[in-house]
Amino acid sequence: MLNDRQQSREQVLEAIRSSLEIKQFNNAVEAFKILHPGDQVEIFELLDADKKAELLSRLDISSTAILFNTQEDDETLQAAESLTIDRLADVLDEMEPDEAADLLGDLPADQAAKALEKMEDTEDVLELLKYPDETAGGRMTTDFISLSINATTTEAIETLRRIEPDHEAPYYIFVTDNEKLVGILGLRELVVSSPDTKIGELFDPEVFHVNDWMDQEEVAQTMATYDLAAVPVVDDAHHLVGVITHDDVLDVLQEEATEDIYRLASVSDTDLEPDSPIIEQLKGRLPWLFLNTLTALFASWIISNFEGIIAQVAVLAVFQSVVAGQGGNAASQGVAIFVRTMALGNIPPGKTLYLLTRQMIVGLIQGLVVGFVVGLGVYLWKGNIYLGIVLGLALVANMVLAGIVSTLIPMGLKSIGQDPALASSVLVTAVTDSLGFLIFLSLANLFLGNLI
Repeated sequence: MLNDRQQSREQVLEAIRSSLEIKQFNNAVEAFKILHPGDQVEIFELLDADKKAELLSRLDISSTAILFNTQEDDETLQAAESLTIDRLADVLDEMEPDEAADLLGDLPADQAAKALEKMEDTEDVLELLKYPDETAGGRMTTDFISLSINATTTEAIETLRRIEPDHEAPYYIFVTDNEKLVGILGLRELVVSSPDTKIGELFDPEVFHVNDWMDQEEVAQTMATYDLAAVPVVDDAHHLVGVITHDDVLDVLQEEATEDIYRLASVSDTDLEPDSPIIEQLKGRLPWLFLNTLTALFASWIISNFEGIIAQVAVLAVFQSVVAGQGGNAASQGVAIFVRTMALGNIPPGKTLYLLTRQMIVGLIQGLVVGFVVGLGVYLWKGNIYLGIVLGLALVANMVLAGIVSTLIPMGLKSIGQDPALASSVLVTAVTDSLGFLIFLSLANLFLGNLI
C-alpha cells in the first residue's frame, strides 16, 4: 500500500512538472488540489523554485492557506516571501490563527506590518503574537469550542450546528463561566441529555489545563502523561484563551528531539540541514570544534607531563587511547540516558545522590568486565601481566569516573538553567579524556619498573 501511494505520488509530481513546463497551469493546479495536504507539501518541496512560484501564483487563496497550514515554518516563510502583500494578507486571513501568527512572527518586520494592515480579521492573530514561540501561548490556537455553563443542551447543539466544527476539533467541549474555564463536556453527554438540561449539570469540573506562559516542552509532557488529545490554555486569571491540540504537540516533540540530538552532537543551530548555507553551517558547528580543540590540547598537555615514561615504555602510547576512548563512550551513554530522562521529566527531586551511586556502580561493573577482558588480551598479546593490570585498573577507574560526570554534568547544567544537552558531550569528553590519560599514565609510573 505504501509503495503504491509513493508511486502514485511520483506520477502526480511528474504530471504537475510536465503541465507547468508546457504552461498548462490549470491542469497542474487541479492535479495539486486533489492531493492530501501532506502529499501537497512533499510534492511542492520537490519542485524547482521557479515552478513553485508558478504554481503558488495560480492556487486559490483557500488552497494556499491549506498548504501554508501544513508546511514547516521555514518552508512556509520561503513561499510567503514571494507573495504580494495583498495576496499574503488574504492567505493569512484564511489560515489557522496559530499558523498565521507563526508566519507573521517569522516574516521581516516591514512585510509583517504591511500584511497586518491589509488583513480583515487580526484580533486572534494579534493576541497570539504577544507570546514567544516556545510557550503554550505561542503554540495554542484560538479556534476552539467553548460553551457557557448557563447554556442548555438545545442551545449548545444549535451553536455546534452554526459553527460547523471540522473533523479535527476535539470530541469534547470546554465549559466557561464568565470566560473562566470551569470544566469539560463530552459530545456524547451533550447529545443524549434532555433538551432543557443546563450545561452546568453535565460538565466535568476536573479538567487538565496549562498556563499560557508555560514552556512548550512542559506542555508536551503534560499531554503525554495524561494522554490528552487537546489541552486548554488559561491566563493568570484562569480565562480560557486557547487550546493546544495533539498535532501541535507532535511538532513540539519533534523539535525538542531534534534539539537534543543536535546539541548532543555539539551543533547549536537546530535548523541546520546538509543543504543549509555554508556560512550558517559554520556558525552552528565551528565554535564547538574550537572548544573541542581546547579540551584536546588540555589532554595533550597532561600527556606531555609523562613524556619521560612514554619514552621508556613506548607501548603505553598505543594503549592510552583505549582508556580515554572507553571512558568517553561510557560517559556518552550516560549523558544520552540522563538527557532523555530529563526531557521527559522523569527525574524526581532529591534523587541526585541515589542516581549518582547507581551510575558509579554501573561504571564499576562495566569497568571490571571490560578491564578484565582488555587486560587479559593485552597480557596474551604483549606477554607482560603488569601492562595488562595497569590498563585494566585504568579502565575501571575511568568508567567509574564516566558514571560520575555523566550524572553530575547534565544535572549541574540543568540546575543553572542551561540545556543539559548543550555542552554535556563536550564536557564529559574533556573530563574522561584528560583524567583517563592521567590515571593510566600515573598507574604506569607506579609500575614502571615492571613495564620496562
